[in-house]
Amino acid sequence: MHCDALGNPISTARPDTAAAIDDFVLGFLSYNIRIVKILEAADDDPDDALVNAYASLLWLLSETGDIPERARHYLARAERVRDRALPRERAVVQVARAWVDDDIAASRLLAADTLRAHQRDLVMLKLHQYFDFQIGDFPSMLRTALACLPAAQDIAYLHGMLAFAYEECHLLGHAEAAARHALSLQPREPWAQHALAHVMLTQGRIEEGTAFLESARDGWAGLTSFMETHLWWHLALFYLSRGRFAQALAAYDDHCWARERDFSQDQVGAVSLLARFECAGIDIGLRWHDLGTHLAARRRDVAQPFLTLQYFYGLARAGRPEAATLLAAIRAAPENAPAFARTVWRDVALPLAEGLAAYVADHHEAALRWIEPLLYRLTDIGGSHAQRDLFEQIVLDAMLRSGRLRRAQQVLELRRSADPLDVPVNRALALVYEGLGLAELAAEAREKGRVLFS
Repeated sequence: MHCDALGNPISTARPDTAAAIDDFVLGFLSYNIRIVKILEAADDDPDDALVNAYASLLWLLSETGDIPERARHYLARAERVRDRALPRERAVVQVARAWVDDDIAASRLLAADTLRAHQRDLVMLKLHQYFDFQIGDFPSMLRTALACLPAAQDIAYLHGMLAFAYEECHLLGHAEAAARHALSLQPREPWAQHALAHVMLTQGRIEEGTAFLESARDGWAGLTSFMETHLWWHLALFYLSRGRFAQALAAYDDHCWARERDFSQDQVGAVSLLARFECAGIDIGLRWHDLGTHLAARRRDVAQPFLTLQYFYGLARAGRPEAATLLAAIRAAPENAPAFARTVWRDVALPLAEGLAAYVADHHEAALRWIEPLLYRLTDIGGSHAQRDLFEQIVLDAMLRSGRLRRAQQVLELRRSADPLDVPVNRALALVYEGLGLAELAAEAREKGRVLFS
C-alpha cells in the first residue's frame, strides 16, 4: 500500500498524484508555497478523491468570506469517486463537505473522529486546531495535539502545533520546551518560531525575541504569504516595544503589507499593526487609505468575528463608506449567522463593533462603555492573545483620551510589569503621572522611554 510523507495510507498508484499529496501535506504543515501544487494535480487527476478533497480544502482556507466556487468544484469531483477511496480519504471528503455546507461544528467533529483512527494525519490535526482557534477553544487545541503525540512524536510540525496550543493556554514553559524541541528536529519550522516569538513577547524578552527572529528571517523565503508576513508582524512588535519606530514602519511597508493584499490574514495583520502604531503615537501618513482600498471588498464579510472586526476597524479608520455596510452586516449577524455562532455575534462581536465605531468617531467614553466590559470575553471571537491585545490597547487609548488617568495608570503599570522597558508604555505613563501630579514618577518613566528611544 502507498503512503503519504507521514505514513498515512493513500489509494493512488500515480507517482505524480502521490507527490502532490505530499506537497499539500508538508506545505500545509510548514506554511510552504509548495501547497498550491495540489491544484494542478487535482486537474490532472480528476478521479482521485483525496487530491481533489485537498484542493477543495485549499480553496476553503483562502478565507474569501464565502464558499469559493472552486472549492465546490473540486469537492464535487471528490464526492463522485469517494467510493473508490480508503476510509481515511473518505473522511477528508466529509470534512470538506461539512465546511462547504458552512457547518464548521460538523467539520470539527469529523476531523476529531479521523484523528482518533489516524493519529499521524496531521492535516486533520491542523484543521482541527484551525477551527478551535476561530472559537477560542485553546484547551481543545492542546488536547487534540497531545492525543497525537504517541504516534507522531518524531514529526517537528506536531511539536510546533503543541507549542502554540500551550502558549495560547498560557503554559509558557511548556510552550517554549515544545517549540525548541520542534526546532531541534527542523531548525526552520516556522510555526515553532512563531510560538517561541509569542512566548518571548509575553514574557517581555524583547531583545532576545528580536535577535531570534532577525536570525531566522533569511529562512522565511518560500513561506506562504500569511506565515512570512505574520513572522514579520511579530518582529515589528518587538521593534515597537523598544521604540525602534522607523524599523517597525519599514517592516510594515516592506514585508507585512507587501505580498497578498487581498488575503484575509495579511489584511488583519496590517490593520492591527497600523492601529498599534497609532496608539504608540506614530505618524503613519496615508497608510490607512491604501489599506482601505483593499478592505473595501470585505464590506459584507461576516464569516469570522475576529477577522470581521478588524476589517471594520480598518475601513472605519480609512474613512471608507464600506464601513457602514459592514457594520450593518454585523448588526444582522446575530440573526443571520450559522446557529453555532449567533451567540458570540450577539454578545461579543456586535457590541465590540459598536465600541470600535464610537472610538473611531472620537466618542471615547462611549467606546469604553461598549468595549471595556467585553475584555474578559475576547477569547470567544478567536485569535491569539497577542492579536486580541489590540482591543485592550484601544481601551487603554480611550482611557487616556477621555482623561481616565487613574484607570489608565493601573492598566499601564500592569503592562509595564511584563516589560519594564516598553517605550510606548513608559511614554504613556510619563503623561499619566504628570496628570496625576506625580512628577518624580513621570520623570522616571520619561527617562526610560527617552534612553531607549534614542
